[in-house]
Amino acid sequence: MTKRSKAFRDAAQLVDRSQLYTPAEAVRLAIKTGSKNTDSTIDVVFKLGVDPRHADQMVRSTVILPNGTGKTARVLVFANGDKADAAREAGADIVGGDELIAEVADGRQDFDVVVATPDLMGKVGRLGKVLGPRGLMPNPKTGTVTMDVAKAVTDIKGGKIEFRVDKHANLHSILGKASFGDAKLVENYQAILDEVMRVKPSASKGRYIQKASISATQGPGIPVDALAKPEA
Repeated sequence: MTKRSKAFRDAAQLVDRSQLYTPAEAVRLAIKTGSKNTDSTIDVVFKLGVDPRHADQMVRSTVILPNGTGKTARVLVFANGDKADAAREAGADIVGGDELIAEVADGRQDFDVVVATPDLMGKVGRLGKVLGPRGLMPNPKTGTVTMDVAKAVTDIKGGKIEFRVDKHANLHSILGKASFGDAKLVENYQAILDEVMRVKPSASKGRYIQKASISATQGPGIPVDALAKPEA
């Protein structure tokens, strides 16, 4: 059993786990129960009524958070020539072709998101064992395999995030920082919820969102009535 700190135990006592909080209530409580020494990250986790072992029940998409994430993602772009130049001009942190692919294969990890042009995917695909476990393999469905690398970089820097259900049917996403305040965090929550609902697999039967929880870094989970009105 994990031993919790006194601060965590004190924060957990503020959460009534017998009730479901509205998103606005949960966000306010998450801010209150987060770390007092840092600007806590606020997260949401949805338990979905899907079986991710089946391809037709996989839930994966992207969404641009209206208020950003509070963190500037480090973007690596695999591209050559004018596409590499466009990526740099758009603000990509790391740009390159074959030499950069070799560096990543050798263990380079100073990036959070990977974008690639389609012509390089044959080589980038060989990085599956390196990028796959980190969830960073470029994918056309999430807009990270594209000829318009400048737009991809701009979107990511502007708060675009990717989410994907895990093997336990849990879907985790960042909402932002505690310093955003209630209203902005709830707006981000609603944007994520809308996209999760939009990509509901037709093969999913019964209750789609089974549980939801909002929490701050190092704070307790707060049970949420996921579909309650989100106004702060």
